[in-house]
Order: sequence, then C-alpha cells, then structure tokens
Amino acid sequence: MASQTRGIVQESLDALLADTAFLPELDGDARKQAFTSLGAILSTPNHLHKSFLRIALENGSVVRIPAFRVQHNNALGPYKGGIRFHESVNEEEVINLASLMTLKNALHDVPYGGGKGGIVLNPRSFSVKELHLICKKYVQYFSDVLGPDKDIPAPDMGSGEREMDWMMAEYKSIRPGQPYKGSFTGKSVINGGSLGRREATGKGVYFSFRYLLHDFLQEQRKFLTNNENAFAKTALEYDGSPLSLAVQGFGNVGSVAALEAYQCQHLQNKVVAVSDRNVTLYNSDGLDIPSLVKYVALNSGDLPSTETQLEEAQIKASIRDRGDILNIDVDVLILAALEDQIHDDNKEKIKAGIIVEGANAPVTSEADEYLSNKGVIIIPDILANAGGVIVSYFEWLQGRETQFYTEEQVYKLLLEKMKNTMDTILPAFFGDPHPLRQNCYIHSVMKLSTVLYRQGKLY
Repeated sequence: MASQTRGIVQESLDALLADTAFLPELDGDARKQAFTSLGAILSTPNHLHKSFLRIALENGSVVRIPAFRVQHNNALGPYKGGIRFHESVNEEEVINLASLMTLKNALHDVPYGGGKGGIVLNPRSFSVKELHLICKKYVQYFSDVLGPDKDIPAPDMGSGEREMDWMMAEYKSIRPGQPYKGSFTGKSVINGGSLGRREATGKGVYFSFRYLLHDFLQEQRKFLTNNENAFAKTALEYDGSPLSLAVQGFGNVGSVAALEAYQCQHLQNKVVAVSDRNVTLYNSDGLDIPSLVKYVALNSGDLPSTETQLEEAQIKASIRDRGDILNIDVDVLILAALEDQIHDDNKEKIKAGIIVEGANAPVTSEADEYLSNKGVIIIPDILANAGGVIVSYFEWLQGRETQFYTEEQVYKLLLEKMKNTMDTILPAFFGDPHPLRQNCYIHSVMKLSTVLYRQGKLY
C-alpha cells in the first residue's frame, strides 16, 4: 500500500507541474527542481523512531516488543496520528499511515502534520496490568519526541481512551510542571477528552457517504445529469432508490457507521450484513443494529457467532463466513477493518457500486484502478475517516482554552468541517475523469506544496 500512496502523490505532483497556473512564479529548470524536491519531501518521513519495549510479564518472564513512532511531515503543524496496537504492525505500514495523516490533515484544513505509532502485539494476549506497563514504556522510550506542540498521539486500532489516559499520565510524570493535557488526544472525558471523540470517525464515515448521495446530489442534480462523468452516472443510478449496505468490521468505526445508517432519515438504506474477526451476519430485510451494538458491548467486542447466541440476543440473521462480507450483493460496502481487504485476487467479486473506506488503505492500487474503471465510487480513507483527527483537534483546542464543547457542538463542528471539504472536492470529482482518491490527493498535495514553497523548504 505504501507504493500506492507514493504513486498517487507523484501523479498529483506531475499534474501540478504541468499546470502552469499553479505556482506561476516557478518556471523552467527552477520549476522542475522545486517539484523534484517536493517528491523527495513528501515520499519520505522526517523522522523514524523505533525501539524494543522491555516488558516484565506477570508470569515472571521478560519480553521485548517492537514499537514505532514515525513523524512524516510537520509543515502544517505538530505531528498527529494514532498508536496502533496490532500484531501485523510493521515499519513500512507505520510510515505509510503517517504519510496518509499528512495528506488527510492537509485535505481537511486541520493544522497538523502527519505522524503514526505502532506496537507489535495482540492486546488480547496481555493482562490489563501488562498493557498498562506497555503504555508507560512507550511514553518513556519516545517522550523526547512527543508533546502538545511537537507530536500528539491518539488511539488507533487496538487502543482507546484507557490507553491514552495511561500515556498522558506517564507523560505528565516525566514532564512535571509542563503542559500535558494536549499531549495525547482521544482521552476519557474526565481526563480532558472531548465528548463525541469515540464516535467521531464512524459518524464521519457515514456522513461522507450520505452527503455525497443525498445532500450534494440534491443540490447538484442538474450538474450531475448534464455530465458525462461515469461516477456521476453511478450516483444518479442510486438517486431515490432503497439502498442495501454491508459493513466490514464492527468496532468503534464500523458499529457507529452502521448505527448512523440504521437511524438515517435522509436515505432509504438498510444494513443487511456486518462482520467482525469471527463471522458475517446477514439478513436481507435489514439487521437490528442497536441490538447488535448492545450485544458487542457486553461480549468483549464480538458479534454473536452461533445460532444459540443469536437466539439469546433475539437477533434474526444467518451466519456466514467472515470473508463473505466482501462478496455479498449490496449497493454500498463500508470497509472498517484492516488494510488490503480488496485486492487483485478478489476485486472481480465485488458487487457494490459505492465503497467507503472507514479503515486506512483497505483497497489496493490494482483493485482501486479496476473498480474505478467500472464506475465504482470509492470514497477514500483520507476523505471518509477523518472524523477522529478532526475531533482530536477540537479536544486539543479545548485543553488549551480550558473550555469544553457539548456533544451536540462537537458533532455540528465535525460535520461542518467535513461538508466544507466535500464541497471543495466533489465538484472537481464529478467534473473530471479522475477517481475521488486522486482528486483528494491533488488537493492535499497542492496545499502542502504551496506551504513548503512559501516556507523555503524546496531549496
């Protein structure tokens, strides 16, 4: 996936290089040299920090756990990005995710740079006491490069407000007398976190789909109807029709997105399938999402996976293999699990006409090109799943200003910010042949290029 990100960034730079209206003061060899510099800067991180955390387990043994903190670019502000707790974490993945954060923040006009962290572990394999020690050690090892105005971590896959509370507390103990509230975001509300932070990414994921297919379509129907753009035709095909949705992943992002769809009054949509690490549940008449959310909360985050469990929860659904979620015949597929879920081997089996990337990089470059050429609308990760970092920014502001927003205010500000981004990007997307991902990247790279040039970083 890292090669895909670099490739699209370079394509965006090539398009901007050819556009003489962009940075017109640069021409000739000076222009080529500047864009060569941009390619080098945006394709590599500023800093790569790695270590092996020494952890004494409760059974008396000692393990060394690989950990990373990548700081990609801080031209727009402090580095910002989550810390992933997963056994698949590796250096290349963390570098790629940090670069995506740089692009995401630039796209949504959030004054942060891009960073990312990762710890190679399965959180389910450690006790609470051991996880607490792992969090403390992570902060101890990387404290010199973290801070409210340097690099601000947040939750990611496998981590949440509990881990951020622990890490903030350790940062406070290492830096006595210094500001600490903004050192980590995604904390519990009682520890300075923001209301609505946990739900923010999932709400943003569904909003990006709803806004495109309802709000924007209603306002711009004439523009779309008179347009030969293949993606405009796809959107119009679904206009006013009942829609079936499938959601891969039923964690913080997927469950909230599914609940938003279930409760939405703007579209005739129903969630007919959801999946997690164990199972896919399907009901063509629509699943009882509130009951599934309640069940998951009481059962260690797992969906019911047996007939007995479904009966006890009074949920009507058929049980399928977890991988079946991708191949079900639905209109909309929300990907809220892991990277590289749709790839060269299964791309031809995808039946959805709209795909929403709630996870980071769930569609490979080969699959992306194949599906886009078929007119499938893919709402990319840097556009769809930015709710978390946007509300993290609100949390950071609240900590600095020592005043707090209500949950209603947080959601209002979140959706306004995403709406502004969509209103900037969608007209170009429906007006040219480029996929939505390319349009988003061009916009992000344009902003980053301008800022880097104005800061004198290209010489």
